[in-house]
This record gives sequence, structure tokens and C-alpha cells, in this order.
Amino acid sequence: MHTPDSSRYFYREGYESRQKNGAPQKQLSKEFVRQWLIENGFQGKDGQRVPEMTDEIVSSISTRYKELYQQMRGEPLGPVDYESILPRVRESIINSVNSVNLEGLKSNKL
Repeated sequence: MHTPDSSRYFYREGYESRQKNGAPQKQLSKEFVRQWLIENGFQGKDGQRVPEMTDEIVSSISTRYKELYQQMRGEPLGPVDYESILPRVRESIINSVNSVNLEGLKSNKL
């Protein structure tokens, strides 16, 4: 599945009228983050530093990603337990590596 980091999702509602009028589409993607970075002097070039993000911009990014999740899944994103993030990431990585290793063993590719 494509993520909002690699794909652009547009709202169906109002799409046609915005298209006909040459107006920007309402989208759920990281494009607004990219535009903010460019407006603040960052384009990913050598020697550039990512500008500091205020609590306000971080909150707006979080809100947009939660909105995307709800639009795609049809349910709101539940609360996040920030205390368990690193153990959960570690467990996910280990499970993924083990899954690849098991698949490789089954197909004799390892």
C-alpha cells in the first residue's frame, strides 16, 4: 500500500469543480510539509539544514496524518502510547526480519 509519503491522495468531493477551475486539489499527502520546507529555505541540498519545526507545524502534520488514516481506514487512529514506541519498533523490525528469513528458508533462497 502506498503511503502519503510516496503517493498523493485527493478528495473525490469537489475534485471535478477544482479541476475545471484550475484550483489546487484538496489532498492528503506530505506535499504541505514539502511546501513548508521550501518556504523555509530547505530543499534537501547538500549543506542545508532542516529548519526547526514549531509545535504548531508538528501538530498540523500530526492532524493531517490522522485525517488520512481515518479517510483510508474509515475509523479514527487510536491513542498512541509514546512510552512503548521503541520496543514496538524493535519488535516490528525483528518480526519482519524473521519473516523474511523464514520465507527465504522455505524457498531455499538463503
